Amino acid sequence: MFEIVVTLCLLNSPDTCRVQLLAGEQHQSKALCEAALKGAALLQGTLAEKRLIAPQAPFCRSAGPGLALSKVSDGVFVAKGLIEEPSASNKGNVSNIGVVIGETSIAVIDSGGSRAIGEDLYRAVTSLSPLPVSHVILTHMHPDHVFGASVFAESGARIVGHPNLQRALQDRQEAYLAGFSDLIGNPGFIGTSIPSIESAEPVIDLGGRRLTLTFWPNAHTATDVTVFDEKSSTFFSGDLVFHDHAPALDGSLKGWQTVLANIQKTANIQNLVPGHGGPVLSVSEGTNPLQHYLEVLETDTRTALKHGERIGDAVEHIGRSEADKWALFELFNTRNATVAYTELEWE
Repeated sequence: MFEIVVTLCLLNSPDTCRVQLLAGEQHQSKALCEAALKGAALLQGTLAEKRLIAPQAPFCRSAGPGLALSKVSDGVFVAKGLIEEPSASNKGNVSNIGVVIGETSIAVIDSGGSRAIGEDLYRAVTSLSPLPVSHVILTHMHPDHVFGASVFAESGARIVGHPNLQRALQDRQEAYLAGFSDLIGNPGFIGTSIPSIESAEPVIDLGGRRLTLTFWPNAHTATDVTVFDEKSSTFFSGDLVFHDHAPALDGSLKGWQTVLANIQKTANIQNLVPGHGGPVLSVSEGTNPLQHYLEVLETDTRTALKHGERIGDAVEHIGRSEADKWALFELFNTRNATVAYTELEWE
């Protein structure tokens, strides 16, 4: 397989460059690839708006292997993200990604934390099947799940999610792009952007395969969506379920506890794919440790409030008994305690 790529450099730093994939330009032979080069023009105006330049014309090269996908069931695959903070070395490959192949099209569930990861995901998906990717379903607003989606948008896929998702990302776009750009750095983050997002339908038909989407109230975030593949009984929870990786509370503690209880009652889930960790668990393996952490967070917060502790003092000990059970605990627990305290203080 050969692909068309182009070198993009920063307008204000022309020595800082990344080779970017042109989505939809994958070809079986070098000859076919080179024949397609004539139509692979770049819109220089668009590059200028993004403060990028292309110092040379697009060119053909052998396609890389893409992200490693593990098989969950026939037609269902998962790429496991690293349990790390986004960095220059991992380029934002820190969350799990799902791929579901139907008879007529493919759905991708989440897309990684940079365009570079989205390109590797695109390579992996196109090596699995010649079918088009019709949908990319974003399970919530956090950048480690959404920043690879633009690659698929350019190839014709619909980017869909919770009805609140487009507005939530618009409100946070500048902060999210700046934050991940600082963590990943250039050149790895070059070309990353947030595509336009539609509200998803509750059922997506991939041809002989139906995905059922559930739009949850405020829980992990205010934009959480889960995806259930009926054919394989595989449930993609997004970050409503964390495994090994410390949970991140960016919504409502009580709402998350309620949603988690509803997931635990859901019948017919044989494979649960969490947003981090796993990557394939039973319902109890996925939800019980998280349920316990949220209970500890609630109990410790209520005790602090009862004793009249100020928030600055309380967050230093709320949830601390869970520290040895979760990777990256120190990065997330203080914020979780702050959100819990603020919520329960006003009950």
